[in-house]
Amino acid sequence: MEKMQTVDAAVDKLIELYDASCDLARHALESGNYADYRDVYYPKLRVDVMEWQPIDRTEPFGYVDEAGTYSAALSRPDLMSTYLRNQLRRLADNYTSEISVGYSDTRIPPEYIRGIEGVSEARRSGDGASEIPRPTLDEVHDAIIDGHWEAFAGDEKPLMHFGPQRFDIACARIQHYTGIEVDSVQKYILFTNYAMHTREFVRFGLNELMREGSRYSALLLPSGQKITRDHVPHIDLEALDLESHFQMPRFDLVVEGNLGLTMINIGVGPSNAKTITDCLAVLRPEAWIMIGHCAGLDARMRIGDLILGNAYERKDHILDNHISPGLPVPAVPEIQRALEKSVKAIYGDDSSSLMRTGTVLSTDDRNWEWHTPRDLWEWLRGSTAVAVDMESSTLAANGYRYRVPYGTLLAVSDLPLHAVPKLPAGAQAFYSNSKEAHVMCAVRAMESLTENPERLRTRKLRRSLAEVPFR
Repeated sequence: MEKMQTVDAAVDKLIELYDASCDLARHALESGNYADYRDVYYPKLRVDVMEWQPIDRTEPFGYVDEAGTYSAALSRPDLMSTYLRNQLRRLADNYTSEISVGYSDTRIPPEYIRGIEGVSEARRSGDGASEIPRPTLDEVHDAIIDGHWEAFAGDEKPLMHFGPQRFDIACARIQHYTGIEVDSVQKYILFTNYAMHTREFVRFGLNELMREGSRYSALLLPSGQKITRDHVPHIDLEALDLESHFQMPRFDLVVEGNLGLTMINIGVGPSNAKTITDCLAVLRPEAWIMIGHCAGLDARMRIGDLILGNAYERKDHILDNHISPGLPVPAVPEIQRALEKSVKAIYGDDSSSLMRTGTVLSTDDRNWEWHTPRDLWEWLRGSTAVAVDMESSTLAANGYRYRVPYGTLLAVSDLPLHAVPKLPAGAQAFYSNSKEAHVMCAVRAMESLTENPERLRTRKLRRSLAEVPFR
């Protein structure tokens, strides 16, 4: 390991070492000198905190409980360079420390390196092919993020949340599910279940690109099409093909430094919600918000009312093995306030009667209401839930788990307990009337949060045990 004099030098060295490994891997496979692949390793970052001292108690990250060695093997330090520089500076400013960079003992499978093809053929070739490592799920886990004892009990404690193969497979799956390479994912993420919401997002993006002084520079579509300011005058939204054969179409409204907005149509169900957030978490987004529809449970509600989730009743079960159902998943006040203000700005005087805060119950059963009245009575007895959906609790719980601030703004689409089930005619009328305002409430809330990211960097999501120094 080589000691680095500055944070910038350390990050630059990480990028240099990673790029050198990737170049060596490509050369070994292209030349047929497969034995050279034995030297293809992920880079490693190590921080030796020489002396512990009390620091500002309001620090949301960049602190440790004791002096010692903290380290991480890394993939794609180029993609995460801004994050790494910010985190290292915070830690180095708080403690007397030494930063070192070198190679780890974890090898890079060629499947995770861009520009490499024909790996299967190389592995069958004989001499030296055994030097080409395979991706292994043994290295893909969330032991650090979930606070497993073994992850924190070694001589070197974890510096950040994910190992390099966990990072790489997540990035590969983001591209697989969304259709766009991972590099353009923005730090502020909106989730929806509906193509009509993504179309409204595209409409907003096109208008922003035409607006003089807009901070946005481009709009990326899941087809791979990139729309810039120069292209916008020639774009007809109604003629624009926004269909996608990818499972979770993604739309990136780009700002330099990835500080813009991303919207992803995640489809229906808690499994999809967990799948995509498991992957996005490695990029350390600043926040994610769900804008979806829900069943209202209060007879005083009306179709189109908004529900701002301030608590989550987890009947989705999908994260029960990671987060005990008994652990509370708190609302994040900074996001709550931003959503409240945006709803008031868009709906004006009607916002006070239109929106209410309350508990969102998420279920893994889409047809939860198809039970006898007595069964529903027993299921909901004692609950304070005002709305039922399928994804919000998963997105909130995984935000809590991954320390990513989260929020939920739902629109009431049906009242199944009060003789207003979701049926095609009524649903389409509701969708047509509500989609633009609903999307814009979330967009404006996110835009306000981008103005001061520090207010999102809350201590509320950090653990008292098994926490790493980086955000």
